[in-house]
Amino acid sequence: MSMSNKAVNRGKNKQASSTSRNLTIPVLAIAGCLATILPNTAIAASYSNDYSVCAGRLLKAGVTAEAASLGCAAALRPKDLAACVVKIEKQTQISATDALSSCGKARRPEELATCVVGVSLSTKEEANPAVLDGCGRSLLPVRFGQCVVGLRSQIDFPAIQALDTCISADDSVVGASSSSTTPTIIPAGSSPSNETLPFPTQPTVPTQPVVPTQPGTN
Repeated sequence: MSMSNKAVNRGKNKQASSTSRNLTIPVLAIAGCLATILPNTAIAASYSNDYSVCAGRLLKAGVTAEAASLGCAAALRPKDLAACVVKIEKQTQISATDALSSCGKARRPEELATCVVGVSLSTKEEANPAVLDGCGRSLLPVRFGQCVVGLRSQIDFPAIQALDTCISADDSVVGASSSSTTPTIIPAGSSPSNETLPFPTQPTVPTQPVVPTQPGTN
C-alpha cells in the first residue's frame, strides 16, 4: 500500500473516532436526564392517590383548605373520611365542617355516616348535634342507629330520650362483651400447672392369692 493511501486511511479513522465521540456525549447526557426525570415522574404519579381524592371532595363539600388538609393528613383511610363527610353533608342538615370532626375520630367513618343519616331521618332533624355526638360516641354506630330508629318506630318519646337510652345500652353491651371470660389457652411448649392436670389414676395391681403354708414334717 502506498504512503498516500495510508495517510488517507489514518485520516478517515481519526474522523470516524471523532464522530463517534461526538455522538456518545449527547447520548450519555440524554440518558442521564431520563434517569433523573423518570423516577420523579413515577413518584409524582404514585402520590396522586387517596389524599388527593380526600382533599378535593372535602373542598367541594365546603370544608376550608386548612381543615381539609389537616383532616386528610391525619386520616388512616382518607377516602373513607371524605365519603363520611360528603354523605352526612348531602343527606342531612349537618354541615360538612361539623361532620368532619366526628368522621375524623370514627374508627369506621362509613358506619358513622350510616348511623347519622338514618337517625337524622328518623328524628326529622330535631336533634342534629345530639345525633352526631351519639353516633360518634358509640363503638357500634350501626347498632346504635338501629336502636334509636327501632325504638322510636314503636314508642312515642323524644328523640333525645331515645338517644340517651340507646347510648346507655350500647355502653353496657360493649362492657359486657369486653369483660366476658375467655377459655384458658396453654401455649405450645409450656407445661400446664398442676391445677389443670387431672389426677393420675394408679394402675390396679392384681392381688396374689394366698398360698397356705404346708405343715412341716417331723
